[in-house]
Amino acid sequence: MLPFCEPYKIKMIEPLYRSTREQRESWISEARYNIFNLKSDQVFIDFLTDSGMGAMSDRQWAAIMSGDESYAGSRSFYELKDTIRELTGFEYLLPTHQGRAAENVLFSVLVKEGQLVPGNAHFDTTKGHIEFRKAFAVDCTIDEANDTTKPHPFKGNVNISKLESILEQSADRVSFILITATCNTAGGQPVSMDNVRRVRNLADRYGKLLIIDAARFAENAYFIKTREEGYQDQSIKAIVLEMFSLFDGATMSAKKDGIVNIGGFIALKSKEIYQEASMFNILFEGFLTYGGQAGRDMAALAQGLREATEFDYLESRISQVAFLGEKLKSYGIPIQEPFGGHAIFIDALRFFPHIPREEFPGQTLVVELYKAGGIRSAEIGSLMADRDPVTRENRYPALELVRLAIPRRAYTNNHMEYAAATASIVLEASQKIRRGYRLTREAPIMRHFTMELEPVDL
Repeated sequence: MLPFCEPYKIKMIEPLYRSTREQRESWISEARYNIFNLKSDQVFIDFLTDSGMGAMSDRQWAAIMSGDESYAGSRSFYELKDTIRELTGFEYLLPTHQGRAAENVLFSVLVKEGQLVPGNAHFDTTKGHIEFRKAFAVDCTIDEANDTTKPHPFKGNVNISKLESILEQSADRVSFILITATCNTAGGQPVSMDNVRRVRNLADRYGKLLIIDAARFAENAYFIKTREEGYQDQSIKAIVLEMFSLFDGATMSAKKDGIVNIGGFIALKSKEIYQEASMFNILFEGFLTYGGQAGRDMAALAQGLREATEFDYLESRISQVAFLGEKLKSYGIPIQEPFGGHAIFIDALRFFPHIPREEFPGQTLVVELYKAGGIRSAEIGSLMADRDPVTRENRYPALELVRLAIPRRAYTNNHMEYAAATASIVLEASQKIRRGYRLTREAPIMRHFTMELEPVDL
């Protein structure tokens, strides 16, 4: 049997700067230990996010050259609309400049003060937009997601009993039900088709909308095909169409499974909700047929969505994530298992069990990975969880994770090996790293983007 091989070849490269540890220690101190404050040329391998950092194909670049920049009625808009209708079955489309903009527009219609939005581990901007409107994001992820050693195939699933209990007790306060697929906060974990169908049944029983955060919908479809009984012989596009048929609407950051550098959209079944959201889209984003995107970006997105729903691409993509996961495991690095679709998540509580949670062990690991090898990663833990909007106390989620998010088609497996070796160096020195960090400045919401920190031992 022939070994696996990527279904593409490299046509262009971008040089990376290899800095010294002394330089990196100085740079991270100047950045107030916030990885977002680093300049890109101070980073060797950038695993901060997979959002907007993928490498576009030659066909996407060709589409950019044919983009129609008309303010109204852009041909590129209709090409995008037709592609999304073909993939999802949704008739109504509002383009936005990225995913959080889509949330801002749609939530302006759906979310009111005091309401509840139950779902599976809302990500940072989603929760931020809900809490900004003085509503409440209610986490209904299954308990297995909180055990990084447990090999559950669909750790992104919704806990049906918990969701049903919320609906029984507070149905009048529930705005809509949200499923994020794959579930980023839980470790890039997929949601099964059976679970979506069961949530759909509950939504119908209580008359609630079911919305999908579809940033990584294609990766979720890949896991359904490879892990869920009855889908092995179906195409990715057929699985995607069935999955979206169970939802009433979608928000998407196209910078993930759209494989573009900027863009997003809202897709809906309801003409009424579309018309309400249209007013906010014009107010916040732009006219209905561009909505914050250039025509060239919409053209590239339409092509990217077609490429992202091909099995060969997805197998290559997710195999590289698994390659990094296996390398990390070989060094004894504690990670969320099974591996997710877009990233490997290191369990910081198992990596630094001696660092108290109020000193942010996840962020401590983020800083140490950068110092050791110039790897930029992201804390998915107490810093990102923000403070409770009522008590203003720090929230401590069940998991303290560090995400190594892999941009699409951008790095080779040599980069994965380098990243794993860097983590092993930090692990060897972990017992010498006794203290973490404290906040010296933070914003009232989504603080992790702009926070400032200092070492506790100062």
